Amino acid sequence: MNDDWKQRLTPEQYRIAREGGTEAPFSGEHYARQDPGLYRCVCCQKPLFDARQKYDSGSGWPSYWAPVSAQALREVADTRHGMRRVEVRCSHCDAHLGHVFEDGPPPTGLRYCINSLALNFTPETA
Repeated sequence: MNDDWKQRLTPEQYRIAREGGTEAPFSGEHYARQDPGLYRCVCCQKPLFDARQKYDSGSGWPSYWAPVSAQALREVADTRHGMRRVEVRCSHCDAHLGHVFEDGPPPTGLRYCINSLALNFTPETA
């Protein structure tokens, strides 16, 4: 399966989505994007986030206060790098997306801090 992912993804997408890497802050193509639409998993294209739940957290990564549904994501305890965090993965294909923190805005108080390279954007059509 790894060879299949390596053929379908760029090396950087593979490093992030399949190996749990992180892109540099303020570097991702979706960080400043404000268009209406859906953010989908770069691996399986399942919808993960709606642009209406996106906000500027100032963190350097695209941030959302909620996923499209509770079933879209899977949360995993992450103790790498000497920290205690909650990793966020695509519930369909298990791609690493980023992390969720409890310092976000209302109504959820959550900040889903997601790597741009783990996402594809589908613009909303009129």
